[in-house]
Amino acid sequence: MKRKIITMLTAAVATLCLAACGQKGDANTLTVINYGEYIDPDVLKSFTDETGIEVLYEEALTPEEMYTKYMSGAIDYDLLCTSDYMVKRLIDEGEAQPVDFASMENAGNIGDEYWKFSEAFDPGNKYSLPYFYGTVGLLYDTTKVKEPIDSWEVLFNGQYKNDIIMQNSQRDTFMVTLKYLGYSLNTTSEEELREAKDLLQKQKPDVQAYLVDEARDEVVAGNAAMAVVYSGEAYLGHEYNEDLAYVVPKEGSNVWIDSWVVTKKCKNTEAAAKFLDYLCRDDIAYKNFEYIYYSTPNEAAVEMMPDELKNNPAIVPTKEDIANCEVCTQTDEATVELYNELWKELKSTD
Repeated sequence: MKRKIITMLTAAVATLCLAACGQKGDANTLTVINYGEYIDPDVLKSFTDETGIEVLYEEALTPEEMYTKYMSGAIDYDLLCTSDYMVKRLIDEGEAQPVDFASMENAGNIGDEYWKFSEAFDPGNKYSLPYFYGTVGLLYDTTKVKEPIDSWEVLFNGQYKNDIIMQNSQRDTFMVTLKYLGYSLNTTSEEELREAKDLLQKQKPDVQAYLVDEARDEVVAGNAAMAVVYSGEAYLGHEYNEDLAYVVPKEGSNVWIDSWVVTKKCKNTEAAAKFLDYLCRDDIAYKNFEYIYYSTPNEAAVEMMPDELKNNPAIVPTKEDIANCEVCTQTDEATVELYNELWKELKSTD
């Protein structure tokens, strides 16, 4: 998951605003927490204008910060927009209640494949509504890489020595190797994880750096031939450098999904359903897309896009692109410890 980040000051101001406004707890008020710059402010205004329902809105930096604020009980949030793994945590802990899909007219605009991906963290699709999603793939410089890329194999064939940027993230980097080897990115097999680590160790002399947000910038600047990046970063990269291309390799990758959850504390379930239904309306979903520029699971909104965006895999991956993709799920403690051990070995040795 990658998105624009707000400052701590903005989040603090939002918290103070909510505290000052108070919580009415009636049918005409919703208290919502979301990531920074992750909804068009005009959408909130138009929702209130059309329905009379006031939205008290707060922002958070991370899923963990959002969870902490919610669990503190200082504010009774009605709706949260959070990451796939945090949705699962809220469901598992009994902090989510079923979405009233029966009262919603526009939820059918969400494509079937995104409901299927959501099953990984919300079995039965009872507790969450997909909002935005993205992929992890390869951003590459077509002036340096002459042949179109369709496989993770290009990272391991030795052709681009010191010209590769990998993610400085355990799960993202191991994901690439696991998918290339034909394994699930959610494997808990020690044998498969060690095989992936061995391949990463062999690849290491060809890796220029392990980076996160800077990965895109290095390819944009022409300092590297390719980088493993999130699709949102790839889209922005192409805006800066038209020689760049993005691909989700054929072996598959990670799909992340941010979703809305109606909290256990929500008393205004009718208003919550109206808000979620409003976000699913084609024109509203498209307005949010134009503000955020991440991939929308709303197929009606996709139909409203110009062809140049519809044909951009960083914005609208094809069904073939995501056919072998998976949602990253939480692993058991033993696997977490194994990841830590293997990552430390990889980063500390040549």
